[in-house]
Amino acid sequence: MFRQTKIFTSIAAIVFSTSLCAAQKQDFSSKQMQGVEQIEVKVDLDGAVKRLSKAVTFKTISNQDRNDFDKKAFTDYHDYLEKSYPNVHKHLKKEVLGHPRPYSLLYTWQGKDTSLPPALMYAHMDVVPVPEESRDQWKVEPFAGTVKDGYIWGRGVLDDKNQVHAILEAAEMKLKEGWQPSRTIYFVFGQDEEVGGAEGAKNVADVLEKRGIERFAFVIDESAPLTPGIFPGIKDNTALIGIAQKGFVSLELSINGIGGHSSMPPEESNIGILATAITKLEKAQFPYRIHPAVRAQYRYMGPELEEEMQPLYSAVAFGKDGEITDLEQQFIDVMSKNEVTRAMLHTTIATTMFNAGIKDNVLPPSATAVVNFRPMPGDTPEVIMAHLKKAIGDDRIEMKDISASTPATNIADAEGPGYKMLEKTIRQTWGNDLIVSPFFVVGGSDSKHFQARDFAPDVYTITGIQLENTEEFKGFHGVNERILVKEYARSIGFFYTLFNNLEEL
Repeated sequence: MFRQTKIFTSIAAIVFSTSLCAAQKQDFSSKQMQGVEQIEVKVDLDGAVKRLSKAVTFKTISNQDRNDFDKKAFTDYHDYLEKSYPNVHKHLKKEVLGHPRPYSLLYTWQGKDTSLPPALMYAHMDVVPVPEESRDQWKVEPFAGTVKDGYIWGRGVLDDKNQVHAILEAAEMKLKEGWQPSRTIYFVFGQDEEVGGAEGAKNVADVLEKRGIERFAFVIDESAPLTPGIFPGIKDNTALIGIAQKGFVSLELSINGIGGHSSMPPEESNIGILATAITKLEKAQFPYRIHPAVRAQYRYMGPELEEEMQPLYSAVAFGKDGEITDLEQQFIDVMSKNEVTRAMLHTTIATTMFNAGIKDNVLPPSATAVVNFRPMPGDTPEVIMAHLKKAIGDDRIEMKDISASTPATNIADAEGPGYKMLEKTIRQTWGNDLIVSPFFVVGGSDSKHFQARDFAPDVYTITGIQLENTEEFKGFHGVNERILVKEYARSIGFFYTLFNNLEEL
């Protein structure tokens, strides 16, 4: 996965010499789809760019403080979508959902055959804030929707309004052609993905489940865009299709004691006690294990990586859940040295907030910290809390779950018709000169509220746009967020083609 360091090379030499014969017993050849004909979809690019750039100007921000919510930004954006896509709003049923605040959108495109299981396309309307201290780093005003130098700029243009609009642009095109899908297709556009989706996507999932949908045939949501070098060890252009997501749990740790004057400090301050607890917790990491989605990932990705490491990748791809062989342990030893791959191997612990004190000469009577966990399957909030109590060993530390906790999701079928149809669509849009692979998503998106349920096991996540390089990827939640104008055209074409290919599913 990484540069050929001494430790990497020595491990590779050992496994290659001792395991080549065993690896060859399994069919570890490339699983990349071959011979897909690339097609071009003609779109009204000038109009589409104007519509997307205008969308950026609606400050649909999700703040951590949920009371800081701009209702008008969302209602104005809803009105703008209605004016921009008249055929969608004429032919599709639109509902505004969400609890306790209803600002998420559910569109229903009725299919001709109601016996077919429906499909769902997901994206989110909300964006992260732009910190004031970063404004001087932007080359443009982040909410101006500037189009220059061949790019559309602004907060949300990559994450994730491009996907909202690409879906609607493609649907508008199909409706103008008089097209109606065979199966019912739902569009869900969430209001609070950036803060967990508790009000939006979760409520929409609840509603659809109560309406009796037994199973979705296919669900697509945002994730990683197509990017050269996006995964360590692969320089080629790569399309990573998320097939499973880790869970999400945030716990608040607190200590409440006696404050006082800083001139007469106690032996232990509340800040010191809590800091010690955090230090103990960070040293008590959850154990590593290999998730089934990681096995699927390396069955596709492994044959495309360096040959000397393929015995390791093969061992992982064909390994048994609940068992760790010597080769798999060596795989873990190598992968745990990189933050990207390490996160795929265990429940992660991240201290994200720490609050205490209001004045330099006052001992605060309390201190709080927020620790975010991305759990592997089985690591429930109860399991995580028990782990914390044991690691910290201090009854003075209180803890509570402050998140809309979600478990690790089901695993979409990387060998199923939905995955193969999606790979075909990717190659029809961007060609065959790229690697397509399933991927274990260590972050998360709103579709986790669907994929964690029995009616939506086959959820695939990918952001349907091509980036030039990994530097552009930093626009996610960063400065100078932008997408190439010419690539936005292909994003629209991607969803247009996806509508067609859903007919074959």
